[in-house]
Amino acid sequence: MNPKLAQLQPYPFEKLTKLKAAATITSELPHIALSIGEPKHESPDFVLASLANNLHTLAKYPTTKGLPELRQSIAQWCTQRFHLTNLDPETQILPVNGTREAIFSFTQAMINAVPDALVVSPNPFYQIYEGAAYLAGASPHYLPCLPENGFNPDFDAVPAEIWKSTQILFICSPGNPTGAVIPIETLKKLINLADEHDFILASDECYSEIFVEGADAPVGLLEACAAIGRHDYKRCVVFHSLSKRSNLPGLRSGFIAGDANLLSAFFQYRTYHGCAMPIATQLASIAAWNDEEHVAENRRLYTQKFDAVLKILSPVMNVQQSDASFYLWAETPIDEEAFAQRLFAEQQVTVLPGSYLSRTINGVNPGQRRVRMALVAEVEECVEAAKRIRALIESL
Repeated sequence: MNPKLAQLQPYPFEKLTKLKAAATITSELPHIALSIGEPKHESPDFVLASLANNLHTLAKYPTTKGLPELRQSIAQWCTQRFHLTNLDPETQILPVNGTREAIFSFTQAMINAVPDALVVSPNPFYQIYEGAAYLAGASPHYLPCLPENGFNPDFDAVPAEIWKSTQILFICSPGNPTGAVIPIETLKKLINLADEHDFILASDECYSEIFVEGADAPVGLLEACAAIGRHDYKRCVVFHSLSKRSNLPGLRSGFIAGDANLLSAFFQYRTYHGCAMPIATQLASIAAWNDEEHVAENRRLYTQKFDAVLKILSPVMNVQQSDASFYLWAETPIDEEAFAQRLFAEQQVTVLPGSYLSRTINGVNPGQRRVRMALVAEVEECVEAAKRIRALIESL
């Protein structure tokens, strides 16, 4: 058995299940889950219709590279959304079965497992960054995301010796769980750092299309590349998905785009990996990437929920509108585990303790005294959950 498996920590939801199992439930209220970032809005009918109408394609093996039409629709979407002058669908795009699969497998393909190999990521973070690092033979290095820096890492504080050992820097913008967006000037600085120290800059952007109506759309890494004339996107890749953008988490459809040399090596790895996307899924994905109306409606619903929930919670809790994503990264009046457990026991609302998404480094855990709330339920449920959270806080 692979000894590196012993380095993996339990997934956050395993910890949450144990926390809830130890609770003494004193409420008969119906349960409301704000813990899992699984969209609950309706999947687009036209995407489901495409999937149903193309089930006959299951009789054919799909190719690892995917249909040219899919890569072209992705290239067109990226070019329009991120103001690119070019993105070659033949060499700079690969379809993937969701960002989790892609992030993990990309790390396995890219890491040279020398003793000092580092994968650097934000803290708190999506746990796949850490697990992928360990299983690829690298060590994770964590950059705290604290309120004094807008919940983004302070990249200027990273010592040069860390950058010298870095093989991949994962950034997540908009962030999970903080919702923070990395500014374009910071992205340009990171591109220069990647050049100076020869590491890969990998941007997880799966929440990029969820932001408050009327606000500026979050900037992307390829957009920053284009702004400095780096149209080959050297050392840079981005990950996108239809899960959040289009309410299609079960479709397992996304893409990686960027540096053609990196994608060529990743493509070779994937030909052995056995991860080609079914043709019916590809055709449904084309339909989703080609439509923006359902994405705008998605934003309208999330904006409505943010407005309503923040009006209820702001008077009693330190919580602010996130830059983007569907999360609130709220400060708790007591220990975050105790708060989450009592909220479940007394009010039947589930949130995720922030420490489950973070690591304690030098005595500091950025998720301490915070919880992640995913506003994925219907508007009425989110409002009801906010009222119950407020009731608990007022009872403390």
